[in-house]
Formats: sequence, C-alpha cells, structure tokens
Amino acid sequence: MDGVMNSLEAVIASIQGLSGSAGDLTALHDLLRGAENSLRAVPDVNFSTLTQLDASTHSLGYLYFLEILTSGPVSDEKAFAEIPIIARFINSCDAEQIRLASDKFVSLCKRLKDHVVKIKDPLRGVAPLLTAVQKLQASPKCLTALHPDVLQLCLQTKLYKTGFSIISDDILEVDQPKDFFLYCYYGGMICIGLKRFQKAIELLYNVVTAPMNPASAIAVEAYKKYILVSLIHNGHCANSLPKCASTIAQRTFKNYSGPYIELVSCYNDGKIGQLEALVVAKSADFEKDKNLGLVKQAVSSLYKRNILRLTQKYLTLSLQDIANMVQLANAKEAEMHVLQMIQDGQIHALINQKDGMVRFLEDPEQYKTSEMIETMDSVIQRTVRLSKNLLAMDESLSCDPLYLGKVGRERQRYDFGDDFDTVPQRFSM
Repeated sequence: MDGVMNSLEAVIASIQGLSGSAGDLTALHDLLRGAENSLRAVPDVNFSTLTQLDASTHSLGYLYFLEILTSGPVSDEKAFAEIPIIARFINSCDAEQIRLASDKFVSLCKRLKDHVVKIKDPLRGVAPLLTAVQKLQASPKCLTALHPDVLQLCLQTKLYKTGFSIISDDILEVDQPKDFFLYCYYGGMICIGLKRFQKAIELLYNVVTAPMNPASAIAVEAYKKYILVSLIHNGHCANSLPKCASTIAQRTFKNYSGPYIELVSCYNDGKIGQLEALVVAKSADFEKDKNLGLVKQAVSSLYKRNILRLTQKYLTLSLQDIANMVQLANAKEAEMHVLQMIQDGQIHALINQKDGMVRFLEDPEQYKTSEMIETMDSVIQRTVRLSKNLLAMDESLSCDPLYLGKVGRERQRYDFGDDFDTVPQRFSM
C-alpha cells in the first residue's frame, strides 16, 4: 500500500467512489483489507470520521471503520456510547455489502452483545441482533454465527417467543459445528420456556447424538436437559443413548451425568417414593446445574403417567382410589392432577363433584375438523420438504471428493479425547 492510499482522505474517497456496483465493491474490499492495519494506526480515525459516510450506501467501508473504532478494552461508559451507534448501523446497512465482510460484521454484532451484557441491559441487543441475523442469512435455512447470540439474549430477557421465531425454520446449512451445538442447546431452552417440549427434545437430541471429539460441555448440559424433558413430555427416557451417538459421548455422559441417569432408572421403575427420595438426596447437584425446576416437573409427570395407566384399566374410579394407587397425599391432590391432565388434553374424563368419582372417556377427536386436517397437512408438507432437502444434500456430498476424502481420514478420530469446551453461559428455567 503506497503512501497516498494510506492517507485517511484517500480511503474515504475510495469508499465514496467504489460503493456503487458489485465490481467496484470487490475492488473496494481488496483496498480496505490492504489498508486495515494502517487505518488502525491513524490517530485521526474517530467516530466523527463516520459522518463522511452513509451507513446504507457505504456499508462496507462504514463497517471497516466501525469495527476499528469499537475494538479494544471496553468500559461501561464506552459500551453505553457505542451500543446505539452499532445498532443504527445494523438497521441501516446494506445486506449485500456487509456479507462481503461477514466475519467483520459478525465480530461487530458480537461486540454489541458483549456491550449489552456488560451494562446488564440485554434487552437492548435483541432487536438489532435479530435484524443482523436476517441480513447475514443468504436464506432462512442457513445457520449464522449470530443465531446463538440472539437466543442467549432472548433467554436472559425471557423473550421466549422472540427466540422461537428464529428456530421455527429448519436449519440445513451449517458452517461451524459449535455454532450449531449452541443454537440447538439455547433453542432447546427457549422451547422449554414455552413448554414446547417436543421441539425441545428434537433440538437437544441434535446435540446429544452429534459426532464429537473431544467431548463438549455443551453436549453434557444438553443431555441432562434432554433426559428431563423426555420424562416430562413422554413419560419415559431410554437408559441408553441411541446407537447413532458416538462412543465418547456415551462414556462422557455416563461419567458426568450420574444423578440424571439414576433419575431415569428410578422414574422408569415407577416408584414415586424412591424418586422423591433421590431428588432430595441429589438436589444440590440439580440446583447447581439450574435444573431443579425441571426435575420437579419430571417428578410431577410420574404421577400423571401413573394416572394415565389407570385410564387404560378402569372406566371409573374414585378420586381417593386414584390418590391411593399413585401415592398422592389425598383425594384433593388427585383431583388437581386429573383436572390439569384434562386441561392439557392428556386424558378425557368427567369428574362428578358430588360423589368424587372420575369417569374416563374415549378420545373425542375424530380427525375430521378443518383445523386438524390443516395441522396434519402442515406436518406432512414439512416432512416432504425436509426429505427432499436431505436427499439433495446426500447426493451432493456423495459426489464431493473433498468430503469423501475428509471422512475417510477423520472417521477413526471421532471417538477419542477427554477435554471439554465450556458452555458460554447457563440459564435457569
């Protein structure tokens, strides 16, 4: 880079003159990459420099300057000052331009996330990062490096519905496995917050069964929640992992999830007294993992599972009989559980308040209503789309010599190593 192009004025002029077409932008990007180190050393570069550029028209150049200006150590005062500047740029910038330097855009957006966490105001980062994800994505099927950050902020602010809005699309394109693990882990927690347990199971299952070397702490935490949500939603959880899970995963989970594996065994035996005793004995472990609330829901679900079994054997039972058979304290507790199960659609029954009798009914759903047909059609369409996409990906990979060579070299290495990555942050539910 010669002395002329090292001057701040020349770079500004180049940005102003080369932001109009794709060809010019490619040349500008090369110029900015070459001048970046020099620009970091120029003392005259400050936030007033940005007034010479338009964030929407000169997005690529603006991004380079803004990334330089916001780097380095951050005080609370600096964070407060920079948050609105970065947020305005995210809202104004041109998506095509920032994708040319996507690594810098991601870095800038992660800096915004760090700023709002530092000043303990994560809500300020949610809307800008949602916009950033949309601008960074080439299509809704693409996972970006910002997905986990948005979900993390949504968890901190309990904006579960907002977080769910970006996990409702099926992700089929992933660059970095760790981004996908965090996306599924945080996404699973978002679904738990919304009590969308089936979706939570799907997301957590992706982490639990993924090839890993070395084992990841993210996967261990996901496995613990996968167990609890499976018990709550399905009323059971297998004592062993699916065969598709790696050997190292099975060994690691066994070593680091002991109380949860004991919980599964006790739950599957159906003995409520032993289960409650185990929860008391291991409560410190569950609380340390921020999972005690889910554990209590799992215990409650065992009562419901046992009541559900009674519906398969009896047409009528008294509330007191139900309380005795499932080890509830009294008829009133039995009534509360039965009413909740009726409300949740888990059973169909009528309670006669006069004599305390419960009459169990057949499922009234005839699968004829337009709403039910639409729901079934939606599920079928999603399955067809996923099947087509997966077939296309499989065909593409089966013909890719680079992929086939890589798989051949690395297949033997999947099941070794005992080190852990760390989970960026845990959240209580």
